Amino acid sequence: MFLVAVIVLGALAVPLAGGRLGALADLRLRRAWAIYAALGLAVLGVNLPGLPDGVRSLLLVAAYPVGAVFLAANRRVPGVRLVALGAGLNLLAIAANGGVMPASPEALATAGLPIGGPGFSNSDAVADPRLAVLGDIFAIPASWPLSNVFSVGDVLIGVGLVWGLHRVCGSRLVPRWTGKPAAPPSGPP
Repeated sequence: MFLVAVIVLGALAVPLAGGRLGALADLRLRRAWAIYAALGLAVLGVNLPGLPDGVRSLLLVAAYPVGAVFLAANRRVPGVRLVALGAGLNLLAIAANGGVMPASPEALATAGLPIGGPGFSNSDAVADPRLAVLGDIFAIPASWPLSNVFSVGDVLIGVGLVWGLHRVCGSRLVPRWTGKPAAPPSGPP
């Protein structure tokens, strides 16, 4: 939900900054099927009843390389490289911890989330976490709407998406993207 809120707020800011959300309709994304497949794998991994925890973890980890197909195909779209970096950091943390994003017990407590509750959790406190600094170490407090925990990778994904959104939409906050590489300088160097 953290990323959804960031994207919605970022999109609401586009017209306020002189941008045009309609520019998104002109954006031609490649291999869009891959992002839908990756999201589907992640949703199944978290929500499909009756799956063993190992299968859930496998589905969550498998979502990342499938999503990477989409990111690689669209690497020239503004913000996508930053999104890919954030997703890569999240994948490192999840893969290093057996398919679970390690979460800081302090962050979970701040967000009002249970620590080590029954059943599978895609983000939880783990014993001896590996790459803990890449885990869910930040929190939106329980007293705020959409309280949750999030990682450095999530921050990079959110920044990449909002920056790219503003760039594509021609917001005054970032230079407009024309979809073409910059012309080489003319004249002698």
